[in-house]
Amino acid sequence: MSDDFDFADKENNIIYETESRGFNPGLIVLLVVGGLLLTFLVGNYVLYLYAQKTLPPRKKKPISKKKMKRERLKQGVSAPGE
Repeated sequence: MSDDFDFADKENNIIYETESRGFNPGLIVLLVVGGLLLTFLVGNYVLYLYAQKTLPPRKKKPISKKKMKRERLKQGVSAPGE
């Protein structure tokens, strides 16, 4: 009976020694790609804010007289000289 107890005791007290293998390579790739993407997006946002503050507003293209005439006719206002 004592032999059975000793055998069971030895079986339950197995110590597993595992080596630390470092980071998972897939995790490293994911972190690098995610970090680059995040840096790109944050950089673009910062540049956008900087451009909004420093650049002058865009100048609109001048509208041709022909287009102005068409727009006035669409609105029902007669063009001058007609």
